[in-house]
Amino acid sequence: MRTGSLLQDAEAYEAEHVHDVYEQIAPHFSTTRHKPWPIVEKFLRRLPTGSVGLDVGCGNGKYLAVGPDLFIVASDRSENLVRIASEHQPHVSIVADNLLLPHPSASFDFAISIAVVHHLSTQDRRVQAIASILKTLRPSARMEIGQAQSENRNPGGKALIYVWALEQKTSRRGWDEGDEQDVMVPWVTKSASRDPGGVESTTFNRYYHLYRQGELEENIVEAGGTIVESGYEKDNWWAIAVRAE
Repeated sequence: MRTGSLLQDAEAYEAEHVHDVYEQIAPHFSTTRHKPWPIVEKFLRRLPTGSVGLDVGCGNGKYLAVGPDLFIVASDRSENLVRIASEHQPHVSIVADNLLLPHPSASFDFAISIAVVHHLSTQDRRVQAIASILKTLRPSARMEIGQAQSENRNPGGKALIYVWALEQKTSRRGWDEGDEQDVMVPWVTKSASRDPGGVESTTFNRYYHLYRQGELEENIVEAGGTIVESGYEKDNWWAIAVRAE
């Protein structure tokens, strides 16, 4: 099959099993997303005052309220979620594709992408998504004093990326090493039925790629990044990365 056809297939698959789903479940999804995850909150609160960064795949914008001394440009593919995120002022929320971020290169102090990359249906697209994030970060640079270069370095921008883990045997889902990595995960909404007092349930299936241990780090390196720190938190793998020199 030609590369163009494969790309069209992946885009169509994600449109049906990711983008269209989140457009439909956005209001209900937003009501379940309020509490910041501890490592993400710590990452944002440790940034210098006045830092400018990105929240790629911001959802309802719950992390926009974490750092009051930061300015964040948030983006998501879902117009309905961006509409909700835009309530978090003074930050900016826009509709944008993770693979085609409309931001200048080498300009931002930080970026977060929380539970987003795992919705892309091929490894090439997941790596491309990470590369598009890394591209926006300021590179590290030597600091100059007069005519001489100091050994001290401006560390440049850094990104925190979270993905769902394959290894979560203690969760209610029970996935673990050796299980299928590409799965459909149901989201159920309920509404009043035509019958008095009745309730109708609607199930939407969302595509996820479950990351095995070490896979996120491999993707980041392939995308042109260097790992600063990585770990596991409650069914998720996470990593902090900078642009490779």
